[in-house]
Amino acid sequence: MKKTAVLVLSIVLSLWLINAAPAERAANAQVGEPAPDFTLVDSHGQEHSLSDFRGQVVVLEWLNHECPFVRKFYNAGKMQELQQRYTEKDVVWLSIISSREGEQGWMTPEQINSANESKNVHATAVLIDEPGDVGRLYDARTTPQMYVINEEGVLVYNGAIDDKPTANPDDLRGAKNYVQLALDSVLSGEAVEISTTRPYGCSVKY
Repeated sequence: MKKTAVLVLSIVLSLWLINAAPAERAANAQVGEPAPDFTLVDSHGQEHSLSDFRGQVVVLEWLNHECPFVRKFYNAGKMQELQQRYTEKDVVWLSIISSREGEQGWMTPEQINSANESKNVHATAVLIDEPGDVGRLYDARTTPQMYVINEEGVLVYNGAIDDKPTANPDDLRGAKNYVQLALDSVLSGEAVEISTTRPYGCSVKY
């Protein structure tokens, strides 16, 4: 009798897990699907919702200024160049810090604003995701990890910034920048050819 009860319980649990998994996946960001909406406050205390930018192309950049992989781009001015180039084309660029207080990459709003000024950052806003809810929603694993959302609100790219997974600034030369390719395709009304890549960098410090 006990064996039968255990067997029935196992079957019920297996069926629950099978049925629950798709719903869980559907709640998270998936390339080719509408990007999940979220609301965060930026370093100036202003609230931003992703849905506010419907009709515009949006870049999400997971950020940790202490990460050597992030420094590779910011110290060379390459991330700022991308930000400026595309925000001038009406692209919304949202940098997101999901580091928990006390962990690498966590910053106060004042520290973020100071870094923005000293590094000549051209992001539309730097958003604070200290609980990490939005990072988990988008399954952000590394800094930098990059996402591109088209005018219809569909996620069209998720992954690495380029094809050189190192922290060496010398590798910026000749690298294939996936974000640039995705943005150029979206702005030209073309399909994004490379829509998913393996992200690299420091782990997000949830």
